[in-house]
This record gives sequence, structure tokens and C-alpha cells, in this order.
Amino acid sequence: MKQFLLTMAGVFAGLALFFIGVPFVLLVSLAGAAHPSGTPANAVLSLDLRKDLTDQESQNPLAALSGRSLAVATVVDALHRAESDSRVKALFVRLPEGGITPGEADELRLAIKHFRAAGKPVIVHSQGLYPAGAITSTYMLGASADEFWMQPGAPFQATGLATEDIFFKRLFDKYGVQPDFQQRYEYKYAINGYLYDDYTPAHREGELSWMGSIYDSTIAAAAADRHIAPAVLKTVIEAGPYDAAEAKDKGLIDRLGQEREAEAEALGRAGSGAKLVDLGDYVSANPKIDGAGAPTIAVVNAEGDIMTGSSDGSLGSQQINSDDVASALYAAADDSQVKAIVFRLNSPGGSDTASEQILAAVRAAKAKKPIVVSMGGYGASGGYWVSSQASAIVAEPTTLTGSIGVFGGKLTIGPALAHFGVDMRQLGVGGQYATADSPVEPFTAQQRAGFSAAIDRVYSGFVARVAEGRRLPVARVEQIARGRVWTGVQAKQLGLVDEVGGFFDAVDKAKALAGLSGQEVRLKTFSAHNSPFEAIARAFGVSQTSLKTLAAAVDILGDPRAAMLIDQADQARLRATPGAGLALAPLPRF
Repeated sequence: MKQFLLTMAGVFAGLALFFIGVPFVLLVSLAGAAHPSGTPANAVLSLDLRKDLTDQESQNPLAALSGRSLAVATVVDALHRAESDSRVKALFVRLPEGGITPGEADELRLAIKHFRAAGKPVIVHSQGLYPAGAITSTYMLGASADEFWMQPGAPFQATGLATEDIFFKRLFDKYGVQPDFQQRYEYKYAINGYLYDDYTPAHREGELSWMGSIYDSTIAAAAADRHIAPAVLKTVIEAGPYDAAEAKDKGLIDRLGQEREAEAEALGRAGSGAKLVDLGDYVSANPKIDGAGAPTIAVVNAEGDIMTGSSDGSLGSQQINSDDVASALYAAADDSQVKAIVFRLNSPGGSDTASEQILAAVRAAKAKKPIVVSMGGYGASGGYWVSSQASAIVAEPTTLTGSIGVFGGKLTIGPALAHFGVDMRQLGVGGQYATADSPVEPFTAQQRAGFSAAIDRVYSGFVARVAEGRRLPVARVEQIARGRVWTGVQAKQLGLVDEVGGFFDAVDKAKALAGLSGQEVRLKTFSAHNSPFEAIARAFGVSQTSLKTLAAAVDILGDPRAAMLIDQADQARLRATPGAGLALAPLPRF
């Protein structure tokens, strides 16, 4: 009977391999065949930023085939390697028509400037700049190039930065919905839309503060790259909008032309016979060199909302699972070859208990070796909680960070439904707090007091962790906390971060703390997520034996893109079901 069951298991594994694995292999092979496998002697890298941007590589194993998103980390690493690649002569960039998340634009700008410093020209082309999102960040990125081209007749509408908020109070009042929330404190305004019909003074002040800081930072950076005084550039930009010809006349861009003309200019800069190479194809055709023998710096990546548990075997949602990230940090700390850790983080917050689990791993790692946090677009609320006790924190100028605060509560909808003939009832056993989370009725006075005490404990714990990690008096942290959002520039002035810079600045900081300044190092990623093949195995039930067979089949095909996926499979880690916890408020997103 046992042998029969084993045989049947093998049959089902084979069927899974045939119907799932083989099509996947073919897709990978076709995707690889559609792109050149080598890099020509005179290459111009092509970077299309009109795709959706993420800070880090997607966890979805099929994302590489869809081509719908682009990771800032991939771009930065590719340009860093291309600086010393004699075959790569130039870079051609196509800008999006809307805004780019400011922190991502900062990171890309640093990479472009570093690429140019290696003596390699950068040509940027825009088909128009519209006032959608942080459009001044898009302009700042274009201004970092050797030449900024625009399509004739295209709009130049990068005139400032704006955001919108929706307030539901009058609707709730009309239909009897009762919001019952608490926040610590007045700047933790993510729930204000449920409580008010307009901005409170603190809400208005807080949003204008971080918006103003981002705007000033992007204008200052663009002005430096365009060799214009910041006040002059600001005046010219705010007098818009313009069309492309007017923008050129005012010195905001360099040349007018179609995309093909700008592309031809980039190819001409590269020399005779130059060819355009997609940046993604360049990465696929040029895997990272291991750097064996060099000191190792571990890299642990985390992007998304912070959740308890581990990821659930799906094909990839962008979130931070506390079990996964903590395990990666412990593994890096225990590796005797690792001299320091860079923890790359892009998160607006999440669960306080999940954040504490990750912070415990950060503390444990710090006890063994330096750990430096590199913040992307966001490192706020729970994202700052997990960072607060690292050896050092490096943030982008426009990273949204801080937000040292907490909120929680519920919407009571029972009375509202009663207006429509729907009656909600509740039953419970146990203590008086058993029904506290129910949407049927508002908190009782006793329940509200209990919930308030819980919120206070979380807030006090957050402040205490920041005070300890940043070596600041508790009273000082309480002054700059209260849920207030700060940009990286502001946080540096307040002592909440140590340096303003990008990922490789964080690497340099880690090297310095480990006594490795001036030395070449090997960057080794300790993955907090499944490899693509393991995610597919978990999602579709393919056995480990079948997975190895699939990997071997891909290897036999000799496809370099598939081979890279197999290499990633060697770093596979944990998977389970995510939990939930008390919310640390997310921030406004661009």
C-alpha cells in the first residue's frame, strides 16, 4: 500500500511538472529568446521609467515575464556595474508623464550622476510632464542627465506638488456611522478622514511640512544639476505651465525632438555601430560576479506593509512578513563571513507586534556586527520602529520617515444599517472586552478606557525604543514624535537618521563601521522570500523532487534568464500564513 501511494504521488508530481512546470519553462525560454543574450562592444543601455516602479524586485515569480514593473534596486545595481563595463558607452532614459515617488527619484538620480561621473553620457527624453503626483521629482530626475530632451509640443506642467484627502464625516453623520478611533497624537492623521470634514490645524501643518520639504529638496537638486540658482529655478517653474518650446527657451530643458532623435543622439555618443540594449536584458546577460575572497556585506531587503507571520505561498504580494525578514537578519548575523549588514527598507508601517519581532532581530544582529538601514521612499511608523536601533540609518533626502505614533479603533455600522431595515445583533461570553471590536455598538466607557490604555502602551514603547536606539532623551523624542511625518532631510536635522544618501552610501557606511573603508566588498543577499520556483511549487503543490527536475530541465535548455532563476532558488526561505496586529498608520502615498 505504501509503495502504491508513493507511486501515485510520483504520478501526480509528474503531471504537475508537465502541466505547470513545462509551460513555465517554455515561457521563460521564449522570453529569453526574444532578447539578445550578449552585450555588444558599443552598447547604450535603455531605461524606460514609464513602467510601474517598485523599490525592490517583485516577489511574483512571473513578474519577469510580464515586464510590467521595474525595480529601482535593479536599475541602481545595473548602472553601478555598467560604470566599469567598457562595452557600455551611454545611457538613454525615457521619463514617465506623471510623478515618481520622491525617494525612488532620489535613488535613481544618484545612480545617474554616478554613471555620468564615470565619463558616460546620459540622454533623457520626455513626452510631456503632467501635474500628477510628485511631478517635480520626475523633472529633477530629467535634470540630472547630460541632455534633457522633450517631444515638440509636449506640455511642461511641473509647477509644484499637491495632494488630496477625502473626508467622510458628513456622510457618516447622515447615515449614522459612528467612527470610534484614537490616535497618538495629533499628527497621526491617517484616520482624520473618518473624524472630520476638513483638515485640522495639525493635519494641515504636517502635510504642508513634508510636502514643502520634498518640493524644496527636488528644486534644489534640479537647480544644482542645471547650474541655476534654486530661487531662480523655483520662480521660473512656478510661472508655468509651458509647452516644450517655452521650457527650452527658459532653460528648463536642453533640446526638442522625437524619441527616435534623442535615441540616435545617445547612439552617436557611443560611437560607430552602437546598439541599444534594454537594461533588463543587460542584467540577464551579465549575472553578478560572486566576488569570492572579498569581505562580505549582507543585504536584507524588505518592502511593503509590515505583517506578522511568513508569506503564504502565493505568487507574490509586496509585503514585509516578520518571520521571513527576522530569519534573514538572524541568518546574516550568524554567518561568519558577513562583516556587516545593510537592511534595505521601504515601508510605511504596519503591525506593532510584527515590527517588534523584526526590531529584535535587528538588535541581535547589531550585537554581532554593524547593521545599517537604507531607507527607500518610506521608512515610517512601523518602518521606523524596525530601524530605530540599528547601528546607523541612511535615508534619501525625500524619504518619508518618523511618524512615531499609533492609532486604532473601529467604525460602528449597526445604527447605520438599522436605517435600511438591517438589524445587527451580537452575542459574547467572557469579559466585558470580548465585544469591544464589534461593529454593532460603540465602545462602552470601560472598553474605551481599556483600548486607550493599550494605545498608550504601544506609543510609550515606540518612544522608548527610539530614545534608546537614537541616544536621545525621552522628552526630546516625545517632542518630535506625536505621529509627525518627516522627510530624510528633516529627520537628519532632528537626529532621527544619521546620513542622507542612497543604497551605496549605506554600503559605504556599513564598510566604515566594519573597518573595511576603501576595500572592495562582496554584496550577498539574504532573501526574506521564496525563490520563484519555490513559490510556484507552494502555490501549485509541486513536490521538491519535481521542482529539482524542473530546474534541471531549465538548466538543460541553457537559457541564461532561467539559469538566474535557478541560482535564486538556492536562497529560498520560509513561507506560512500572515497574521495581523494593531495598526501603525500608513502614510500618504504618491
